Amino acid sequence: MSVDEPLGVRIEGPSPAMAVAVDIVKRAVWVVPVALLIAAGFWGADGVWSTLYGLAIVVVNFLLAGWLLAVGGRIGAAAMGAAALFGFLLRLGLIMVAVLAVRNASWVELVPLGLTIIVTHLLLLFWELRHVSASLAFPGLRPAPTPNPYLPVRDRADDPVDPDAEPVRSDRR
Repeated sequence: MSVDEPLGVRIEGPSPAMAVAVDIVKRAVWVVPVALLIAAGFWGADGVWSTLYGLAIVVVNFLLAGWLLAVGGRIGAAAMGAAALFGFLLRLGLIMVAVLAVRNASWVELVPLGLTIIVTHLLLLFWELRHVSASLAFPGLRPAPTPNPYLPVRDRADDPVDPDAEPVRSDRR
């Protein structure tokens, strides 16, 4: 492939989409106890089981989205675009099938299941917005800030705001 075919260019290296998906799943761990307490308070044990099932659907959805984009990117830019578009439709279909498969089960409460799927998707996406870099220099997760070794370090002993602060070492490397 030549450079004249931008849609055929392969994306090398680690997938930013998969890194973001894994980061979203890490944040989902913090949502689980809160969601389960709310479900238990309003719907009892059946609400807890429905909420757990909904959380599993959300986690699998995010991981599948990241994986599809990673695989599509290794094939080429056009395949990554197709994975984004058709992967979305596929994932919506899988969510529908997952809900329809259990809708008549004795342990399912449809209200907490639906609320869990919708609210958890939105909550995790908005939470992740604070941690994603919107720059082509750092696609995916925003890198941790690092101090500039070329800037002088100010001694905090002369700080008029907090004179009791410990001095900062100036031999940073």
